Amino acid sequence: MNQKVYFAGSITGGREDAEWYHSIIQHIKKTDTVLTEHVGNTAISSLGQSEYLPSEIYRQDTAWLRESDLVIAECSRPSLGVGYELAYAERFGIPCHVFFRKSRGQLSAMLSGDPYFQIYPYETEEELFAQLDSILEKSS
Repeated sequence: MNQKVYFAGSITGGREDAEWYHSIIQHIKKTDTVLTEHVGNTAISSLGQSEYLPSEIYRQDTAWLRESDLVIAECSRPSLGVGYELAYAERFGIPCHVFFRKSRGQLSAMLSGDPYFQIYPYETEEELFAQLDSILEKSS
């Protein structure tokens, strides 16, 4: 398989899900390369990677997006950055798979209303990982 996956999750929008992102990233890494492993780094605070200028983060993230084979976004926690990354990926025709926990509320209408995005509501880790495995297998 060994596809290049851009994993998107909230950083400055809140780090409460950082451990969950880490678990998802580790699962993806069993078969594919994750370009954005730092998203699951629990040491990064909601202040983000303050040692980098915003322009450097933008250049690096958009380069990773253009290099990626697909985007997997965990959108249970609203994030302007993740929304931007998804729109950027759509602009370049990169397949986007958006996950959110049903128990956490509604997904943004801008995402759920856009037919470009593949939307996957879930509740359990097993449910999410089964959906991920199916996506990664089909995409390779």
